[in-house]
Amino acid sequence: MEIAAERKPHFSDDLASRRLKARKIEKLLDLGSVGRPIRMLEVGTGSGGIANYFGTHPSIRAEVDAVDVHDNRVVSEGYRFRQVVDTVLPYSDSAFDVVISNHVIEHVGDRAAQMRHLAELKRVLASDGIGYLAVPNRWMVVEPHFRVAFLSWLPRGLRSRYLRLRGKGSFYDCEPLMQHEVERMLDESELAAENIGFDALRATVEIEKDAGLLAASLAKLPDAALGPLSGLVPTLIYRFRHRTP
Repeated sequence: MEIAAERKPHFSDDLASRRLKARKIEKLLDLGSVGRPIRMLEVGTGSGGIANYFGTHPSIRAEVDAVDVHDNRVVSEGYRFRQVVDTVLPYSDSAFDVVISNHVIEHVGDRAAQMRHLAELKRVLASDGIGYLAVPNRWMVVEPHFRVAFLSWLPRGLRSRYLRLRGKGSFYDCEPLMQHEVERMLDESELAAENIGFDALRATVEIEKDAGLLAASLAKLPDAALGPLSGLVPTLIYRFRHRTP
C-alpha cells in the first residue's frame, strides 16, 4: 500500500464489530460450504480481528496470512502477519484461495497506486479463487474515517481545507470512489467482479440485529427496486474472480 508521509492508519479496534464484519464476509463468499482447507490473505488487517476470526474458526479450516503498512494489531492469534511498505504483496503468484481487501483501496494512494493494489490482489489469487473488495462510496453522506458530513463530495483540492475548517484534522488522506470508477478499475484489471452491495445489506440486517429500521426495510425490497440506489449505498462491495478466457 503506497502511502504518502501524511497518510495515517485508519482502523477499528472494536473487535466485536470486526467479528460481525468477518461473519458477513464469510456469508457473502459462502466460505462455510467450501469443505476443504482455505489459504486466505487479508490485506490491511488493522486490529487483526477479521484475520483472527477466520484463523480460529471452529469449522472453516483456514490458513490465514495478513499484511498492513502499520502494525496496529489488537489480537494476533490464529494467523501470520507481515508488515509491508507499499502495494507489493510478499507472496508468490496464485498463493491464496481467498483474498480480502476491506476498506483498503481508498488508503493506498492515487489512481495508479489503486490499480497496482488490484493487480497485486489478482496476482496472488489462485486461478479458481475468490476475492472480496469493499470501498467507501464517494457519495456517502458522512465520511467514515473523519465523521464529517459531505467531506468526500468536495473536489479533491478542497477536502483538506474543509477538514481543517471543521477542526477534524489537517490532511484528508483517503481516496473514496464512485461506483462507475470502481467497476471500470476492476474491468481494466481484467477481473470478473459482481456488485454484491444488496446482498451485503441483507447479510448485515441478518447478522446485526440492530442494523436499523431503514436498512431492515430496504433489505426486504427486491434487487429490481433497489437498483436505482446502487450508486448511493455508503459502501461499495464486490466479489471478484479471475476472468474466464
